[in-house]
Amino acid sequence: MIVCSCNVLSDHDVRNAVKAGGSATRHAKQVYGCLGCSAECGRCARTIKAIIDEALGPCAKACCAGCPHSHPHAANEDAEPANFALAAY
Repeated sequence: MIVCSCNVLSDHDVRNAVKAGGSATRHAKQVYGCLGCSAECGRCARTIKAIIDEALGPCAKACCAGCPHSHPHAANEDAEPANFALAAY
């Protein structure tokens, strides 16, 4: 089924993008990025979000704002964590 007529994206395209991006793909904008396009009219955003939530299953329902999956930089999990030095008093 075509979910985005502007970019001719199907529900299969969205599911494949979520699968390729793993649990880090949580928003329609990220799906568009994975598929090499961008939102045009935006009418499909709710449908794409519903497909993302369905594809991620229980994780999508359990995650909250503090969850690492919902963080915009979660896709960059391979990056080294920042080391912060504590200032001595």
